[in-house]
Amino acid sequence: MADIIQDPRLIDQDLRAHQETFHGFSKLVLFAILHIGLVLGCLALAFLGNVPLFATLLGIGGTLGLLAIFAIT
Repeated sequence: MADIIQDPRLIDQDLRAHQETFHGFSKLVLFAILHIGLVLGCLALAFLGNVPLFATLLGIGGTLGLLAIFAIT
């Protein structure tokens, strides 16, 4: 049975897996923050700025843009 704490091969694998999970989660959080900002901006344009068509197009385009950017990286 391998000693997990002292075996450097297992520590490297565990560290690499942890870093990949951390980066994936941070990308998800960044996407959520940017998307919430986009939605709030579009709502402000639609209701306060009185340009609902532009806000809808910006919201759809922005969402698709965010999805494309985060799918590539």
